[in-house]
Amino acid sequence: MTLQERIADPSAMLTRVDAVAATQLMPLVREIDSGLYPEDIMRAFGTAGAYGSHVSPDIDMGQTIQAIARGGEECISTAFCMWCQNALAWYVASSDNTALKATLLPKIAKGEALGGTGLSNPMKTFFGIEKMRLKGTRTDKGYTVRGSLPWVSNVGEDGYFGIVFSVEDESGIKHVMAVARGDQPGVKTVLDHDFMSMAGTATRSVQFRDALIEDLFILADPIDSYLQKIRPGFVLMQTGMALGMVRSSIKLMEQVRGPLGHVNKYLEKQPEDFQAQLDELEAEIMELAKTPYDTSIGYFRRVITARLLGGEASTEAAHFAMLHCGARGFVSQGAAQRRLRESYFIAVVTPATKQLRKMLAELPAA
Repeated sequence: MTLQERIADPSAMLTRVDAVAATQLMPLVREIDSGLYPEDIMRAFGTAGAYGSHVSPDIDMGQTIQAIARGGEECISTAFCMWCQNALAWYVASSDNTALKATLLPKIAKGEALGGTGLSNPMKTFFGIEKMRLKGTRTDKGYTVRGSLPWVSNVGEDGYFGIVFSVEDESGIKHVMAVARGDQPGVKTVLDHDFMSMAGTATRSVQFRDALIEDLFILADPIDSYLQKIRPGFVLMQTGMALGMVRSSIKLMEQVRGPLGHVNKYLEKQPEDFQAQLDELEAEIMELAKTPYDTSIGYFRRVITARLLGGEASTEAAHFAMLHCGARGFVSQGAAQRRLRESYFIAVVTPATKQLRKMLAELPAA
């Protein structure tokens, strides 16, 4: 199915994104799977407008999610990096930092400055899974920060990324959110991860050794109300990866219907089953995308549920795509086995399936 067939009224931005995905991304998916970070493609998506819809005056998070989904139809590593870039833009646009909005945000939205989220540890900390890894001390010019983050993706040596650190003073402990740079004094980044199917995501471990985070780069101090504001969009944009994965899996099943349909018809689930599931999920996601700044518990529960269902649909659809393709999908260069490996990343990336279920169990009913 073409982009126009999948989306009732694709924007000019999505048409441009579709062209980048088809002509530039698709030919490189095997190299990305083997560890190539697609920097040129990430910048091309920025030129196409993939990182700007949700931070424009007329916020359209639905278009942002669809752009991520289009990347995900070809490559989840790239779709994940697109989400990282969009999340960074979301942080800045949602803050009261007018200086960064005027200077850094346009560069992120255009793909001129690339960066990541840095919120894996804080997201786990705030739901009782980990302890905060970064600690800050107030100075005249901002905060000095010490600690390390093991997983920060879509970050080059000079990339930007969000961070959260704890600060202890006479009134207790507070948390502050800011933007850091990979090349600033006191910060060291290392590419040292060997991920299954996700090696091309420029995921780094980052060490802070009394790095000065100037007031200019503070997004929220303290983080409390700001976190409530950004977290639905942070989670919701990840559903773009799931939409892309399910679409791709359906396509793989349909591709082998001719030669293998006579035996595949005995499998428990068919492409039509996943299409119906996808249509229902996508309708809910697009409805939620209309109000990303809704801070109500009921809305956040719907966002978490959509993210959870998207991850589960991804692994199931990729599983059945492998079964439909059979031996031809099981070879080293087979698309089905690559998509199956990628699908599990959607299930384990923060917030992972188990964290999403914990969040639903612990959040109030409404």
